[in-house]
Amino acid sequence: MKMIRAIIKPFRLDDVKDALLAQNVTGLTVTEVRGHGRQKGHTELYRGAEYNVDFVPKTEITVVVTADQVDAVVNAIKEAANSGKIGDGKIFVSDIERVIRIRTGEEDAEALS
Repeated sequence: MKMIRAIIKPFRLDDVKDALLAQNVTGLTVTEVRGHGRQKGHTELYRGAEYNVDFVPKTEITVVVTADQVDAVVNAIKEAANSGKIGDGKIFVSDIERVIRIRTGEEDAEALS
């Protein structure tokens, strides 16, 4: 099993969610996060004063899938989140040793569906 974490632009969330549903991903966690990479923030105007925004708002999506789903899910996220502009985000894939559904006690692949 693998955990896929994607940091994307917030306005791409609905597109990515729809792409994940099309790949039969039934569970996902969405978190509002802030950070910067190559963008290094930006400047904004507020009441006539200019100020720096060091951390840009992003959305983090976390899903856990079986190993055979990884490539399809990663490709779906890449296509749905891509705007072709700087700051589109990153996708991280890591191993998961064990998953347990608390309510039923199901484990691993059975706990994902």
